[in-house]
Amino acid sequence: MLATLIIGLREGLEASLIVGIIAAFLRKNGKSLSAMWLGVALAVLLSVAVGIGLELVEQALPQASQEGMECVIGAIAVFFVTGMIAWMNSHARGLKHDLEAEANEALSQGGAYALVGMAFLAVLREGFETSVFLLATFSAAQSAVLAAAGAIIGLALAVVIGWGIYIGGIRINLSRFFRFTGAFLVLVAAGLVISALRAAHEAGWLNAGQQPTVNLAWLVAPGTVRSALVTGVLGIPADPRLIEVLGWLAYLVPVALFIYWPASMRIEARMTARLRLVGAAALATLALGLATLYPTPHAQLPVEAPIVSSTSAQPIGTVRLENGQGGSAPVLKVAASGSADLNLSLPSEDARHELHDGTQTSAWTITDASPPPHAPSSLTLDQLVALSGGRIPVGFSPARHPGPFMAGWSVHRSVKVWVTNGVLLDATQSGTTVVTLSGGGLQTSRTLAVRDTDDDIAAGDWQVSASYRDKVAAALGALTAAKAERAFWAVQLPLALAVAAIVLAAFAGRTIVRLRRRAEAPDCPNSNPGHGAGKSTVKGATHAAH
Repeated sequence: MLATLIIGLREGLEASLIVGIIAAFLRKNGKSLSAMWLGVALAVLLSVAVGIGLELVEQALPQASQEGMECVIGAIAVFFVTGMIAWMNSHARGLKHDLEAEANEALSQGGAYALVGMAFLAVLREGFETSVFLLATFSAAQSAVLAAAGAIIGLALAVVIGWGIYIGGIRINLSRFFRFTGAFLVLVAAGLVISALRAAHEAGWLNAGQQPTVNLAWLVAPGTVRSALVTGVLGIPADPRLIEVLGWLAYLVPVALFIYWPASMRIEARMTARLRLVGAAALATLALGLATLYPTPHAQLPVEAPIVSSTSAQPIGTVRLENGQGGSAPVLKVAASGSADLNLSLPSEDARHELHDGTQTSAWTITDASPPPHAPSSLTLDQLVALSGGRIPVGFSPARHPGPFMAGWSVHRSVKVWVTNGVLLDATQSGTTVVTLSGGGLQTSRTLAVRDTDDDIAAGDWQVSASYRDKVAAALGALTAAKAERAFWAVQLPLALAVAAIVLAAFAGRTIVRLRRRAEAPDCPNSNPGHGAGKSTVKGATHAAH
């Protein structure tokens, strides 16, 4: 509530000052105020419509898109409030005089309608900025009702103060007022940086730097006054992340120093340019260091995966993936003691893209039928009963089918393999051994699904152990997170630092060139290149918020 009250009061007072000065000039010159009030009302309605429109658009979006829009609105709000604070900090002392001068000029050149246009544009600009800033603050506020109440109270106070200044009953030190409220709004804007970064993470835009830093639950316990001040007003959460702390410091420290550095300690323009060059070199060095020294992540994965049968959790063999040499297809090697190794080729043209346990994979399904090794060519009745799990198969009678039987064997096997980033994620096999019997009293051949006598791994059911799957999934998840971290710290952040270094160097170069030209100018032999640079001109009334 306090944050929105200050925003409403400050922005509303700026607009009230402009409207009040214009109204005074119109009344002094015998002009009607109706057109001006109509323009002000239209500007207010348009500003409210912008705020409502943005809110409705945000509510109509999916959750991730809502978070993305909150991030964008927060970033725009931070930009607006920073420019407003910087401009008012420099021009608040002569704001009233400057506005009166420009209003007088507009009245002499364009008449009353020029002043009406000034009032409309000024209120519209302030209203747009207020709508965006309040919308971003509402998103971060603990109570939207209290935030709205604070904004309304602040705007109402601004109107009352503006009216008092207009009729001459209230006098206020604008420079001190805007300097004090500016310091508070710098803290609020720094909190909006945290909110924008958290919204960017929730939107899926920023996944790096999410390591927890400090636990402030003791300080911002819900329902306490401290929570309302620290979290509700200043936007500092109970669990700030690393990127949020860095963003908060990266905004607060330079902005506070730039705006509130004592005037008595200001250095000359040439030294400022040199410091900017030093800062640019430091940023470039930091960018280069991050880009070259940040480690490349690697996943530590086991070479072989244990496999278990469908009836026991004890390992019965191992499986591993070997990448093909010279462009050949990778091979899945299945091995177990007492059984022949199984080598399965995985051609890329047979792969399909599939989501397996939440991971995008390349998947293969391999089916074949082949005779098992070392299978007997004949079976006695007792052997047939053993293969059938200790029971006489349905349709067999010891009296009518005493055996022995001629046996023809076949193994029908289906193997499924899932691979991601060249790593075996999972594999399963379902196998059925089929024996075709004849003779031994059988009038016609009979086909039965039986258990293989050798319990060959190539014929049975097995799967990769759950512990291996969990280990690989955790390692791949950590690798994905590490890659996202490296993409931010070693690529994106260095690029941003390099751009900042170039901007600083460009400003420094422009200042140095300007000072050299001034020193070499023949009509200014006594000019002092260390003073006077950076003097600002008076901006128009429609830019009074920046």
